[in-house]
Amino acid sequence: MTFRRRVRLNTGQVRDIRGSGRGLAIGGGLGGVVILALVLLLGGNPADVAPVIDAVNVGNEQENDLSQECQTGADANEREDCRIVGYVNSIQAYWSDRLTGYTEAQTTLFSGGVSTGCGTASSAVGPFYCPPDQSVYIDLGFFDALTTRLGADGGPLAEAYVMAHEYGHHVQNLIGVLHQAADTGANSYAVRTELQADCFAGVWIAHAVDTGYLEPISQAQLATAVDAAAAVGDDRIQEATAGQVNPETWTHGSSEQRQHWLLRGYETGDPERCDTFSAEL
Repeated sequence: MTFRRRVRLNTGQVRDIRGSGRGLAIGGGLGGVVILALVLLLGGNPADVAPVIDAVNVGNEQENDLSQECQTGADANEREDCRIVGYVNSIQAYWSDRLTGYTEAQTTLFSGGVSTGCGTASSAVGPFYCPPDQSVYIDLGFFDALTTRLGADGGPLAEAYVMAHEYGHHVQNLIGVLHQAADTGANSYAVRTELQADCFAGVWIAHAVDTGYLEPISQAQLATAVDAAAAVGDDRIQEATAGQVNPETWTHGSSEQRQHWLLRGYETGDPERCDTFSAEL
């Protein structure tokens, strides 16, 4: 996925506080939290892992200025943080045109730990959307974990899928379908929520070029996004971390489900075709 070199980036949509915190003390050791976090990737809420996180001294959050480094699509093609800015710009350009009353959500780049409207979170939670402050949070180190721990191929469109999924949750929040669900299982409300966010991500991919930020997307690039969706399936993660699969505990959907709904969004290009709540999963 390549950005148009001369397109202007809007860094006002991304807040960079990397390096400003003093970190988190993780109860039970980082390894245990990482295992739990694998279950929460792409949609995790810091409140969900509160029992195992003892947050101390996140520190004063001072913002870094991305405006000098991230000015054009050429910068996005060279730097990962600028690439995230470009994705956020494109995703929000699409939803601003598609959804009446759309309000922008800010993305915060952090390292180690961060204070949010949903509580204090460590990087181990993975990327997440926080409804109370309508913001997306991500430690860019997650993309390394996506390839090294979860076995995804990675690449720019895989990263874009992650961001588009989180903004899918923002859209759900705006239209009133994003609710905290206590149920689990392959047909649960929680799974249906995550699969709709995958579908919304696919819809954006289908229209990404139309937003003016990106060059045409190849089938090989699309395959990396589909591969990333498979890598974060509940079954894949359970098999890797526990050696067995238990559909009754699923919160995000299987690899097959996540691939299916991402592709449904991409192939139809229509968010109205993303009604996972009444569909047969």
